[in-house]
Amino acid sequence: MSAIILEDRGVVEVGGPDAAKFLHNLVTNDIAKLLPGQARFCALLAPQGKILFDFLVFAVGEGEDRRYLLDCPLALVGDLVKRLGMYKLRANVTVTPRSGELVSYAFLAAEKPQAEAVALAEDPRSERLGWRALAQQGAIPASGGRADYDAARVAAGIPEGGLDFAYGDAFPHEANMDLIAGVDFTKGCYVGQEVVSRTKHRNLARKRVAPYRTSQGQAPAPGAAVRAGEIDIGLTGSHSGEIGLALIRLDKLADAAAAGIATTAEGVSLEFAAPSGAS
Repeated sequence: MSAIILEDRGVVEVGGPDAAKFLHNLVTNDIAKLLPGQARFCALLAPQGKILFDFLVFAVGEGEDRRYLLDCPLALVGDLVKRLGMYKLRANVTVTPRSGELVSYAFLAAEKPQAEAVALAEDPRSERLGWRALAQQGAIPASGGRADYDAARVAAGIPEGGLDFAYGDAFPHEANMDLIAGVDFTKGCYVGQEVVSRTKHRNLARKRVAPYRTSQGQAPAPGAAVRAGEIDIGLTGSHSGEIGLALIRLDKLADAAAAGIATTAEGVSLEFAAPSGAS
């Protein structure tokens, strides 16, 4: 089974007796029930409800030795460590960057890989993304291509922060976190929870990352304006071949569809589908 190394990912370890409670009270998903062999997709939000960081969380160890490994964008490791440090106060936790030691891998297969991993779990966002692992540097030979992972991610409709939405500027619903197991609406309070809950219960999500397909060859490059006639309705993001993702104003997309107006980007026609996980 091919192991795809994700070189743009970093790792932050949160340990100590209060680690579970500390993380559970901060992030969008349920950490209190997370067990070894599982992963949670989470975000740490600003008080205003916008995504500052998103990451996969793995539980490692048992009892008093339990710690949590956060698989996050490598470029954001330093900022994430600082942000978590701001919330420590008197909590008995340690926050340690581990990117120099641990490497993130993806396995695009349904069966569990046999790998010497520190943490190994199914990717909770989509079955199409298979398994994720964190392992010591050099412990797992990389034999798959990164383009294969990106193609699977785009085909599954899974957004990537910094490409499909901007950190500090997007709400969880806009990044489809409510549709891809990134938000637990029953866990109680966390930073930004009131905004996320209000968006859900009042159906206030006006924008989302939506998948599209073009029959005219290669999908447009990221950052291209999506237009319905003469009206700008969004921006393109990730793409692979003829498929891609775009952050779109849902009301304007619906109006264009009802009026029979084509949506285009860089002169290429785009046919949109419902966001991943949406009915």
